[in-house]
Amino acid sequence: MSDLNRMRAQALLAADGLDGMILFRPEAFRYATGLAAGVATMWGRAGSATALVPADAAAPLAAVMSDHAAAGARHLAETIDIRTHRIWIDGVTLTDARMVADIDAAYRADGNVGPRPETFDQPACFRLLADILAERGLAGARLGVDLDFMPAADFSALKAAIPGVDWRDASDILRRLRLIKNEREIERLRRAAHCAEAGLESLMRAAQPGVRIPELSAAWLAGAREAARLGGYGLSGHWDYISIGPNLQDTAAALGPGGLVKADVGTLVEGYSSDGARTFVWGTPSPLAADIYKALLDAFLAGVEVLRPGNTFGHVHATMLAAMRRHGFHEYYRGHFGHSVGAAAGIEEWPFLSHGNAIVIEPGMVLALEAPFYAEGLGALMIEEQFLIAPDGPQTMNRLPRELVSLGA
Repeated sequence: MSDLNRMRAQALLAADGLDGMILFRPEAFRYATGLAAGVATMWGRAGSATALVPADAAAPLAAVMSDHAAAGARHLAETIDIRTHRIWIDGVTLTDARMVADIDAAYRADGNVGPRPETFDQPACFRLLADILAERGLAGARLGVDLDFMPAADFSALKAAIPGVDWRDASDILRRLRLIKNEREIERLRRAAHCAEAGLESLMRAAQPGVRIPELSAAWLAGAREAARLGGYGLSGHWDYISIGPNLQDTAAALGPGGLVKADVGTLVEGYSSDGARTFVWGTPSPLAADIYKALLDAFLAGVEVLRPGNTFGHVHATMLAAMRRHGFHEYYRGHFGHSVGAAAGIEEWPFLSHGNAIVIEPGMVLALEAPFYAEGLGALMIEEQFLIAPDGPQTMNRLPRELVSLGA
């Protein structure tokens, strides 16, 4: 099922004078169509999975996708105009085949004959897109493209293949659409945050003197996966940035007395990534580490207080930076104190809670608020949490305490 708000897309496209937009980024294809983009996207080239979003919200979506990926899209054939192209993976549908000759007949019955491309045939994909545009009366239209994804060589090939279109950049429109989450997206992010925190609880149980990063990482992942299993859903991905001790580059560090453990982690549910972090200490932190964490927590809480509809992203940044200044951190300057979360290729989605950012916080956004401090010779400290912006303010998706947690005496 598509997560795209067609009425909002219609308004944004109309405001930019566009007749529609063509989406090539695999995550954007899935967002618009509800379909998996398929393995032919692995090379980061445009064309193997393409979605047409007409400006008219009543006009049906269209998709160009591989025959391999389209096998799971038959249920949407009545709502999305799907055109398929052949990729390198060979496959055939068998019903009553009893011998090799029957298999050959099945290939021919499907029209599935002839050589396949080495990977995928980009010119063939662009021809299919050109056919759709011609049939929709859009061959000479003004269309947006997610140029923040499109390789320059592929964009040149697209313009050569479909020269009548006035191609424009629609990257900002797509970002603004994705910024406001629907209930399905919010639930994915809740589940992802829950699993990531279950993993942190597992990490805490595994911590002991001498433990190293790979062991904590494995414990975290085991806990996250078990939470997903118990919830009756799977994880489509995971990531972690865990550090131990004072040397931030020492991946072989072992946990010792007073050692800090920073765990910045996330899991993906149906492609949607959570983002959260907690800091732990074995025993008692140094007085300096305790003072730094006190400042970070104060800044974090100040940020939560202004993370409300009507305030700007820049106001949150200014508020948190001012809190750090009050604690005597006059040279500390974090480039951003958080960001949107969702289904981007990276962990952090635009927009950012950064200096001077005039974007206004709105209900329906899901934002990660973070207060980090990295000091070579001391260690890393961080608080990060995921919030749904409701009409009356932020609602956390996390449950673990925000304090610096001691892991042992």
